[in-house]
Amino acid sequence: MSRPALFGVAAALCLAACTTTAPLTAPAPAASQVPPTVLVPERYVSADNPGDEIDSLATWPTADGRTWLVATAKSSHSLVVFDADTGERLRSVGGKGSGPGEFLRPNGIAIHGNHLFVAERDNHRVQVLLLPDFTPLGTFGADELRSPYGLWIHESAPGEYEVYVTDSFMDGERYDVVPPLDQLDRRVRRYRVTFAGPSSFLARDEGAFGDTSEAAALRIVESIAGDPARQRLLVADEYTSDEGRRHPSNLREYTFDGKATGRELPAGAFEAEAEGVALWSCTPDVGYWVAADQRYPQTHFLLFERDSLAPRGSFMGEVTAHTDGIALHAPATPAFPYGALFAVHDDEAVAAFDLGDVVRALGLDPACAP
Repeated sequence: MSRPALFGVAAALCLAACTTTAPLTAPAPAASQVPPTVLVPERYVSADNPGDEIDSLATWPTADGRTWLVATAKSSHSLVVFDADTGERLRSVGGKGSGPGEFLRPNGIAIHGNHLFVAERDNHRVQVLLLPDFTPLGTFGADELRSPYGLWIHESAPGEYEVYVTDSFMDGERYDVVPPLDQLDRRVRRYRVTFAGPSSFLARDEGAFGDTSEAAALRIVESIAGDPARQRLLVADEYTSDEGRRHPSNLREYTFDGKATGRELPAGAFEAEAEGVALWSCTPDVGYWVAADQRYPQTHFLLFERDSLAPRGSFMGEVTAHTDGIALHAPATPAFPYGALFAVHDDEAVAAFDLGDVVRALGLDPACAP
């Protein structure tokens, strides 16, 4: 969302089964334990698309064995589809408007099965489309959402989704003033979306949440991701105070029912803004959180232990910069036998990292690159 002078479920999406394991409550270790950032060259960087202003990413496996990388494009009010293995631009979908299949500043994106969800900031809604044809099925949230940005989806039962949407409404003539603390209890809104068939759904608003304390309020929110096996949400707060960094940007932990646990990533973990976040679930017991730190001149990708949130290392590409959304695609593809991390580059392109390269560079658990 921002550059150095200025933040779906991605929206990255986790498909693991839900258990009743409660989130941990012990404080995370200090960021000073983190080793230096290492270089992991990109496997590709796509051609620039300067008119799009790409923001968030999601992946979808096609029936013929390919993988699509679908990106929201805010300035062209559309979705852009790439071949995830090569970075080739395949098509664009939509256009400016408020009708079915049209968008106004699409931002967060998430895909579950054949259903694609898009958060539209300026239409104040979430639109649902059916893949592979991007058939519009309907919208929800227009009565409650003011400025939706990111979203994350969890399938709580067959055909029933919990959809979490970050709502980063602002005050002021230029919409650049963080609202008072007592209004920040609506920074994340939860919906229950039930499908009666592939093309018909009902959405029910289940309320909103957000800490309103001075120390831990969610001030500027966009990216959100979850871990169903641990019943844990991590919400990116991009806000950094100008007064001595009293409120540095961070990822803050919530339970699935919207309770703040008081946990966050290690103090000082982010030198710039916390942007895209995704869970890399290697096995039921092994995994890492991946988060983009929008440093200048290049993005640093930070890794943290799945359970303890302990820092595990960081890497950067040769050119990838100004990253907003990321998408972690763990299944093997022809070009990425160990999966891939996709990241927005400079608002105009997408970059791809081989997860096998990341495992080797950071000495991660070999279960993540079997």
